[in-house]
Amino acid sequence: MSTSPASSPASAPSHNQLDTKAQAWSALFSEPMSDLVKRYTSSVFFDKRLWQADIAGSLAHAEMLAAQGIISGEDHASIQRGMAQITEEIESGAFEWKLDLEDVHLNIEARLTQLVGDAGKRLHTGRSRNDQVATDVRLWLRGEIDLIADLLKELQVSLVDVAEQNVEVILPGFTHLQVAQPVSFGHHMLAYVEMFARDAERMQDVRRRVNVLPLGSAALAGTTYPLDRERVARTLGMVDGNGAPMVCQNSLDAVSDRDFAIEFTAAASLCMVHVSRLSEELIIWMSQNFGFIKIADRFTTGSSIMPQKKNPDVPELARGKTGRVVGHLMGLITLMKGQPLAYNKDNQEDKEPLFDTVDTLKDTLRIFAEMVGGQPDAATGRKEGGIAVNAQAMEQAAQKGYATATDLADYLVKKGLPFRDAHETVAHAVKAAVSHGVDLSELPLAVLQGFHPAIKKDVFDALSLRGSLNARNTLGGTAPAQVRAQLARHRARLA
Repeated sequence: MSTSPASSPASAPSHNQLDTKAQAWSALFSEPMSDLVKRYTSSVFFDKRLWQADIAGSLAHAEMLAAQGIISGEDHASIQRGMAQITEEIESGAFEWKLDLEDVHLNIEARLTQLVGDAGKRLHTGRSRNDQVATDVRLWLRGEIDLIADLLKELQVSLVDVAEQNVEVILPGFTHLQVAQPVSFGHHMLAYVEMFARDAERMQDVRRRVNVLPLGSAALAGTTYPLDRERVARTLGMVDGNGAPMVCQNSLDAVSDRDFAIEFTAAASLCMVHVSRLSEELIIWMSQNFGFIKIADRFTTGSSIMPQKKNPDVPELARGKTGRVVGHLMGLITLMKGQPLAYNKDNQEDKEPLFDTVDTLKDTLRIFAEMVGGQPDAATGRKEGGIAVNAQAMEQAAQKGYATATDLADYLVKKGLPFRDAHETVAHAVKAAVSHGVDLSELPLAVLQGFHPAIKKDVFDALSLRGSLNARNTLGGTAPAQVRAQLARHRARLA
């Protein structure tokens, strides 16, 4: 005679078995999950970093359930007490993370149930792991974006510091890596400040869309319980600039959307591209062929075979890590491209690339802020050990390549020539200078006048590097007066 499922010992696990071993859905299944599948599907050993967000979301959910009369005040108090103990255990390292419980959510819920009994089981009323994980990731990412915003500010301040110290230093400005025109080194550094300022703006814009509550959407269709989702949003700080709660308006979209993760990774990728561009210039500038700068020894390494080498490992590695972050962006886009609504297990694969993107970007910004601007001295508070500038090498390099040729053309335009005619005239002058192996400023006045009679003695002011620099005194230009105005603007913005 067969045994009915209701009376079978295998179908009625003990209270402890349910809490510590059985999956939340295991009663439906006739055999346990294989160890290989457990390892393949488990996320606990990387998503456990979401524990603070998971507890914060659970406490806000429990508070709302109690306010709505869905659970009792006693259950709410028990949940609060249990979560406080779990927090203490995790912070002290005493919490046991279990592979059998798959993820951060079930690990915390199982421990809560061990501590407070049925109150822990009631916590999941009106929610699913689908909306729970979406909420956790958003809460966690919101906090990380805030940290990244601070790091972006630190890097901008470091660049502003370097710019302020080198306003009058002349650097050869390049196009196509050919000497083009002289620029202020401070002006060059402020170009990167502009890039990282845009990155900071993008991060804040992404944060606004991250800071929207999915919780209460349940598995995909909403719930039959009378939840107050806006109350939860306010509790978790998921509000707009006016304090109005920000809640996902469609339950299907709420649990399956990962646009916020993709958008963040896109913003992070662009930020890393800016880091990579800066890295490339630092690498070129510190090479012996340029010798424009030195980077503190603690950011470089030597060679195992060539004792004279000092390698720019930090900028090179940052340049390489840019590809890693861009790769995560491509991975996340590909992850989502074929998914039907609503939640699919594919989305478990969003976390590792997202987590690594956050870690990589934070580490990179932190190290670049110190490498560029130096580290504050404990005694004086002044920054020491940042980029060391070789102004003489920069100016000597700017004297090559006929960097003031455009200034001669502008000079002739001001004498009445059309620009295209002035351009042609200067081309002939440069050709002559090249044939004689001299700079334009070194050609005798009589030779210059042979190209056009309007050229007078004052032409040499225009042909000097300093004259070229000072002449570009328009908004956004490289003249020291303009650079100082931009420095003041950035100082005020970053204060």
